[in-house]
Amino acid sequence: MARYAGAKSPGSRACPVYHFRKRFRISTSRFGVGQREGSNQTPLGLHRIAEKIGGGQPLGTVFRSREVVGLTWRGHPDAAIVHRILWLEGLEPGLNRGGDVDTHARYIYIHGTGDEPTLGRPASRGCIHLSGADLLPLFDLLPSGSLVWIDR
Repeated sequence: MARYAGAKSPGSRACPVYHFRKRFRISTSRFGVGQREGSNQTPLGLHRIAEKIGGGQPLGTVFRSREVVGLTWRGHPDAAIVHRILWLEGLEPGLNRGGDVDTHARYIYIHGTGDEPTLGRPASRGCIHLSGADLLPLFDLLPSGSLVWIDR
């Protein structure tokens, strides 16, 4: 199985993806790391890709509530979720699964961003942002169920 492992703190300039042996510029929460509902923080620990959303859509597709909104991103930073969505599910009860720490119920994704200049520094509201150029190969190659490790 593929495994995403963040050897540096969320929000750092790069995280290794062991499946690809490549480092990607990411953005994580501007509010730091944390598990709680409503914190807008990036959750830690072992996760899996629960659902893949947007396959077959053109690059630049804009999503709201995981649905295509019929728009194509044209450089507008307010198009917060673009390209593809990898919806995460926590696998560690009490840490990122269940109760008020449930990653899936918090709608935490790995997704494309409409504001790529923010990659490499904390800027999200809990999700992990990637460029479209990096996200599309990940989306195509990682099956649902792939493990994702988010670390400090």
